[in-house]
Amino acid sequence: MSGGPVVVAALRSAIGTAGSSFADVPAAELAAPVLAAVAAAVPELPREVVLGNCTGPGGDLARVAALTAGLPVEVPGLTVDRQCASGLAAVVLGAQLLGAEPGLVLAGGVESASTSPRPGRASFAPAELGDPDMGPAADTLARQFGITRAEQDAYAARSHARASAAQQAGVFDAEIVPVRGATRDDRPRPGLTEQRLARLRPAWGGTGTAGNSCGVNDGAAAVALVDAATHARLGVPGLRVLATATAGADPALPGLSLVPAVRLALQRAGLGLADLDVVELNEAFAGQVLACCRALDLEPERVCREGGALALGHPWGASGAVLVVRLFSQLVRAAGGRYGLAAVAAGGGQGVAVVVESVG
Repeated sequence: MSGGPVVVAALRSAIGTAGSSFADVPAAELAAPVLAAVAAAVPELPREVVLGNCTGPGGDLARVAALTAGLPVEVPGLTVDRQCASGLAAVVLGAQLLGAEPGLVLAGGVESASTSPRPGRASFAPAELGDPDMGPAADTLARQFGITRAEQDAYAARSHARASAAQQAGVFDAEIVPVRGATRDDRPRPGLTEQRLARLRPAWGGTGTAGNSCGVNDGAAAVALVDAATHARLGVPGLRVLATATAGADPALPGLSLVPAVRLALQRAGLGLADLDVVELNEAFAGQVLACCRALDLEPERVCREGGALALGHPWGASGAVLVVRLFSQLVRAAGGRYGLAAVAAGGGQGVAVVVESVG
């Protein structure tokens, strides 16, 4: 484990509501300042840029973003699509690349829902296997796990309260790179109480609403990954990647797919949930994340202790990388513990999980 790759820098843009802060910012231009800032934090030439993206313009977005960021033409770029898990899958791939060749890899994700050329979503799975939209699928999970509307609203209110408090205290400031002058997340609502959420109508006929579901968002995040020898030479604190896991699950219940990935990653790391100091699960829907907590026997209060995607937003291709930035801020910048977990469930029933350790 001591020889694993290490995240030595982690930054993100603010997360904008679609049509708001980054309404006219194409994906490559949204990612470029973040890539440039992460690259500037490490005195090494990157040998690869890996970016996750779901709905962008095509044309190898990672390459375009790297060149827009001013990186040398010798630095190649690779774009990854694992839907909502794309950003975390890019980090996993970056870590794996370092196993073959040492150096520096920049990895992360970007999504510009505002400028996406796609009017709707592509298929996640063959229809005969089950290809539900994510909202109705979250409703199904909530029903199967007996999660009430009140529990979902309470969870969403807590996420907003935590994120709003962190935002007001300046907790996010050090991790946000200004893009077009934007330095604050659009979505957190400090006064979004359970009582206010209870007034909202169900969005899909079940218990999910616009209030206890994530928004449609724009954002970018990136991390700098180095091999163990480079980390030792740099002599900086970071997050060692102890284990990663990617798992397939029933595409009809896509929101549950992070559960087998978490179990496998923890097994590979030789850790249990009780060992974790920080847990960052992508909060796509309150019903979905609560179902995952129930399946894992994980106390929901431990998840996203500074607010999650319900409050901050869910820029699909970037969200997994945002979780790693959040781990870096809490475990490294704030010295808030030793072990952390990031996990995302994606359409089509694919989960990705990463277990990290804070190291000096």
